[in-house]
Formats: sequence, structure tokens, C-alpha cells
Amino acid sequence: MKAMILAAGKGTRVRPLTYELPKPMIPILGKPVMAYLVEHLAKYGITEIMVNVAHLHEKIEEYFGEGHQYGVQIGYSFEGHTNDEGEIVPEPLGSAGGIKKIQEFGGFFDETTIVLCGDALIDLDIKSALYEHRRKGALATVITREVPWDKVSSYGVVVSDEDGRVREFQEKPAQEVAKSNCASTGIYIFEPEVIDLIPSDRPFDIGSELFPLLAERGLPFYSQTRKFNWIDIGSVKDYWDVLQSVLMGEVANMAVPGIQVQDGLWVGLNTSIDWGDGTIIEGPVYLGSGARIDAGAHIVGPTWIGHGSHICAGAKVVRSVLFEYTRVLPDVTLNELIVFKDYSVDRAGEMKQLSQNDADGWANARDRRAIRRRPENDNEYLHLEQKKA
Repeated sequence: MKAMILAAGKGTRVRPLTYELPKPMIPILGKPVMAYLVEHLAKYGITEIMVNVAHLHEKIEEYFGEGHQYGVQIGYSFEGHTNDEGEIVPEPLGSAGGIKKIQEFGGFFDETTIVLCGDALIDLDIKSALYEHRRKGALATVITREVPWDKVSSYGVVVSDEDGRVREFQEKPAQEVAKSNCASTGIYIFEPEVIDLIPSDRPFDIGSELFPLLAERGLPFYSQTRKFNWIDIGSVKDYWDVLQSVLMGEVANMAVPGIQVQDGLWVGLNTSIDWGDGTIIEGPVYLGSGARIDAGAHIVGPTWIGHGSHICAGAKVVRSVLFEYTRVLPDVTLNELIVFKDYSVDRAGEMKQLSQNDADGWANARDRRAIRRRPENDNEYLHLEQKKA
């Protein structure tokens, strides 16, 4: 069995994280989502993996290389071109179109293949799913999960017979017209014949085009509704929710890294915590390596603080996710935020850039000039600069 990881999308619903990271590289417990997928495939002996890439493709390729550290082989298919100015222009071909390009180039998909979206954590029993796929003589199988009816508009919905044969596929239907609440998880099992149906002259999508085609032609196309962990990072709110659940220990087989130094507090290497002047840390909290917590800081979990970060005196961080090298300035409160470089996103998905805030709340922890908050007016700033001189 071979594998294909879909990783060419722009991840627009997870901005600002995807301004500088492709979606499969978004970290969970400090490790990219796609790394968990590769490890899961390797666990089932699937060692030949193709990945289609486009947006920020170099971040994926540089991190995973050819896959030797995971005991697998990884190949890449770049979807894009170089323009007249020498700039690389990503050009996604659609989830099915990317598979077709790989097949036409080298005929990689010469046996049963599992296809995975690169932005979800799963613990699917692949061996069991493959057995059912073959037992039914399926050309294509889609793995589904039941979702609440008020959430169906966020997913591709599969309509099947009692034996699982797919009769219809609705791509993100409104709740009032949805015929099922069995959502596609973005996990598919394909035989090579399925790829022959994909056109090569245009972008082509699995959910909105290939699946309806299979259903219309009455081909042996089946769904499997299985119970397994499927954690989809579809939006920034999803990401915040996932990390909260992981830190609370609600996700099986995902342990907080580092060393637990007290109840609810995990730390990486060489962290510095000044417990003087009323410092309070209410777990669960993870402090990445090289993080510094000044006296009088207050941290309320679930909170993840990335490596090299600095929480200044009097600052308060509540149920937040701070990426690496974030400095929370003195007496600032960050409440239920994701902070990524110059951007913050609240749990409702509202994004702000640092310059849009009334006063600085955070800065780059590597910048020693940014220890204090920005003065509230230009006269105070000028006075401070004159004093330094």
C-alpha cells in the first residue's frame, strides 16, 4: 500500500499562521501536524509517500527531506511555475488533479493508495479500513465520521446505502438540504483505476468533482463510518480548541512534552522561572525551552508558551498559545489569544496586527530593545530617547 498526503492548499482559514507556514506545518505540541501523519503511516508499514506541495513548499521539503528520519521514503510534486521575474508562483491543481500529475509523471500509484489531507490528526486503524475496502471490492472508499447536524455545512457529506455504497456526495450543503450527517474526513482509499477518471487538462477536486462522478457512474464506491480520533484544523478557532483539549489531556495518545516540574506545569530545557513577587502559574501550562518567566507574572492554563519566549513582570497570559520568541510586555494581559509574530487571533477568529493595537502587548523576545511597553505619547518617547542619549 502507498500513500498520498495532500499539502498544496493555501490554508486561508488559518491565517495568519499560514502567512509564513504551510498548513501541514502548523505545530501541535511543538510538532507539525504532517509529522504525526507520517508517523502513523509508518506504524502500519506504509513507507512510500508522495506529497503534493505549492504554498510555501520549501518549508515542508526542508523539514521532512526524503523521510529517512521516519523510516519512510517521501517524494514531492510541486504545483506551480517560475514567472518572468524568477519568482516561484504556486499553482494548485486541486486535490485530484495533484494525484493525476504524479501518476502521469512516473506512474507512482500502481497499487492501492491511501490519500490523507495534511491538516488533521488521526488514529485510524488503517489495516481494518483496508480489509473492508478489499472485502467489498471497492474502487474507492471514503472514511466518514458522524458530525452534529448543525455542522454539516462545513463538510463534504456522504449519502450511502445500508451496505455503505455511496449514492450521492454533497459538498458543504446547507443544513436544510443535507441528506446525511456522515462527513468526509479527507481520508480516502483508491485503486489505480480511479485515477484514470481524473482529467489532466485542468484542476480537479476529489470532493466536489471526482466523488460525484464515481456516484453518477455507479462504480463500486463505498463509505466507511468509523469511530476514531479525527481532529481537523479547519480554522484558527479549531486550532485554539485543539490545543486547549490536548493540554487538558482530552486527546488520547498525545502527551505534553518536556518535564513535569509540578502539578500541571511542564517545561522544556533551560527554562527560567522567577517565583518571587507573587508569580502564579495555574496549569496545565507548557513552557518551551529557553522560556523566561519574570517575577510577578501570572499564567493561567491551558496555555502553551513557545521556546525562547519571555513573560515580563506583571504580565498575565490566560488560556493562550504563544508561538516561539514571543515577549509579553510588563503589565499586559493576553486573554484567549493565539500570538504569532506580529499577529494575534482571538478564539472567535478575529485577527489583529500589532500596529493596530492601542498599545504594544507583545514583541519579539530576541529584540532586547523591546523590554518596556511603548510610551503612550510622542513627548514621553522623545524624553526617553533623550535620557538614553
